[in-house]
Amino acid sequence: MSTSLSLMGLFLEWQPELRKRLRRRLGSDELVNDVLQETYLRVERLGDSSPVSHNPAGYLFRMALNVAADQRQAESRYLTGEEVEDLLHIADEALDPARIAHARIEIAALEHAMGELTLRQREILIAARVDDLPQQEIADRFRISVRMVGKELKKALEHCGERLDRRVVQRFGPGAGKAS
Repeated sequence: MSTSLSLMGLFLEWQPELRKRLRRRLGSDELVNDVLQETYLRVERLGDSSPVSHNPAGYLFRMALNVAADQRQAESRYLTGEEVEDLLHIADEALDPARIAHARIEIAALEHAMGELTLRQREILIAARVDDLPQQEIADRFRISVRMVGKELKKALEHCGERLDRRVVQRFGPGAGKAS
């Protein structure tokens, strides 16, 4: 191998040997072909003006190994076929017409149940569960105690739970996590 060759000339001359060494290191002909192609493009981008180390063949081999590492890292970000299937299965379940119809019925029942609440209970429920406001902020807004917010919220949740035939689990205060 002549050191007076350009890096591209060296790459083209040394490609069969580089292929053999990469095949031993990487184990996959497909990966080797991809790595060689990307290495060629990188060498081409460098051009002849780029200074090369005293060991240009080692430089090319290291460049090819770096390309392989970059490709493996990029591939690790892709979903596997099984993961894609799982996501498609979830999407299929979510778009099931029966589930959509059932969800619409439940939403209508919830709207009806919320319509039966007092205005304050409804607004407290929305502030706590939809807007996710802390109880202190809700108490300040309605000029009531935090304890009263808890009571009104509990009444509203129990009422809606009964109308939707759902078990209500308390998320706050004494007995949190238990069914109401």
